Amino acid sequence: MFWEIVGIVAAVAVVLVIGFLLGIVYRKKVAEREISSAEEEAKRIINESIKAAESKKREALVEAREEIHKSRSEYEREVKERRAELSKQERRLQQKEETLDRKTDTLEKKTESLNQKLSQAEAMQEEIRLVKKSQLEMLEKISGYTVDEAKQYLISSVETEVTHEMAAKVREVEAKYKDEAEERAREIIATAIQRCAADHASEITVSVVPLPNDEMKGRIIGREGRNIRSIETLTGCDLIIDDTPEAITLSSFDPVRREVARIALERLIQDGRIHPARIEEMVAKAQKEVAATIKSEGERAAFETNIHGLHPEIIRLLGRMKYRTSYGQNVLNHSIEVAQLSGLIAAELGVDVTTAKRAGLLHDLGKSIDHEVEGSHVSIGVDIARKYKESPEVLHAIEAHHGDVEPHSVIACIVQAADAISASRPGARRENVENYVKRLEKLEAVTRSFPGIAGCYAIQAGREIRVMVKPEEVSEDQMVLLARDIAKKIEDELTYPGQIKVHVLRETKAIEYAK
Repeated sequence: MFWEIVGIVAAVAVVLVIGFLLGIVYRKKVAEREISSAEEEAKRIINESIKAAESKKREALVEAREEIHKSRSEYEREVKERRAELSKQERRLQQKEETLDRKTDTLEKKTESLNQKLSQAEAMQEEIRLVKKSQLEMLEKISGYTVDEAKQYLISSVETEVTHEMAAKVREVEAKYKDEAEERAREIIATAIQRCAADHASEITVSVVPLPNDEMKGRIIGREGRNIRSIETLTGCDLIIDDTPEAITLSSFDPVRREVARIALERLIQDGRIHPARIEEMVAKAQKEVAATIKSEGERAAFETNIHGLHPEIIRLLGRMKYRTSYGQNVLNHSIEVAQLSGLIAAELGVDVTTAKRAGLLHDLGKSIDHEVEGSHVSIGVDIARKYKESPEVLHAIEAHHGDVEPHSVIACIVQAADAISASRPGARRENVENYVKRLEKLEAVTRSFPGIAGCYAIQAGREIRVMVKPEEVSEDQMVLLARDIAKKIEDELTYPGQIKVHVLRETKAIEYAK
């Protein structure tokens, strides 16, 4: 029994050993097969990689060849175009050279022809000179005068005759037109008023804004005109863009609006960004700036004239007159001058100086808004002053300063006289007194430049020049011509308002004593 168990155990052990050995052999074969399969897979992957690399290499070579071919084609095309352009330029140069050759030939021919004509002219001139010399010698022999003596004799005789005839003719013409003087004067005044009105309207309703270049006009107009419409809508001014180089004209009867538009447009041009939003911003800033300027100018006028207690709205209206002109004269400066002149006259007459200056400063107040409110500037000014509780004397002076009503107070007459002085008398403005004196001195100097003048004096504030001549040097006939010569020289050399009367006086005295 024991041995049977031992035999069974031995058999099992043998079986296990055999199984183990068989397992080892089987695993080895499996491992060998896996190793072989992995090697084959690796070889396959390597082969595929080599094939893919070769394929990529061939594709890259093909692309490189295509790129080289394309670059070569473009290069050849560019070379061909440049050659064609060079050929055209060579042909142009050749044509220009041919043209220049033809012009040079023509010029040489003309030069040769001119030289021939010049030689002929010089020969003829020499011949004429000889003929003239022989004729002069013959005339001197016949007349018994030398050339210079004959010239002097002819000049003196002709001068005497012409002077007398010219003076007689001048008197005749003056007498002929004396009866028509009044009608002619009316025509001249009417023409002057028409011309003055045109210049005046242009001066007060138009401002010119310079541009850096004409391209800026298109930017100001904007796409489909949106920028120019925005400017005109926001400012109330018309923008006139025409063929005037590097300039835009602003047109408006409201000087404040025109100033706002000018400032805003100049800032837009300087900034360079022009579009509706920016335009609105710049217009708002310009309006604030103009409003501040108006206030400061009104305060300055009140300070310079030493007038206190003015209503803020009146101060603002005074400031608006900075942008208003009347016949070329700034209305604010004119009002300040009238106030100062009124104060000086009132002080001399012993009248209330403060009231006179106040009335003088406010006399043209209506001009600040006469383009916005209907009626004359006198009635508008009276209404404004009455609204802000000005005194009856001031109201009457404003109402009477142009003679709309009869002045019945001394202050009204003072303001009326001061207004006339400031508006019409040359040299009345304080800042122009020096220029006024220089103009009168120059007027007298121009008159003294003529021979035979004993003395001359500018009178009537430079509207008349009175000239005294030496009777032994200037005859009555020569006096008429001298007056015209002086007037002509004054017109050519001086600048002056209105007209200047040239008054020439000649006095002859005879003195004898009875014994």
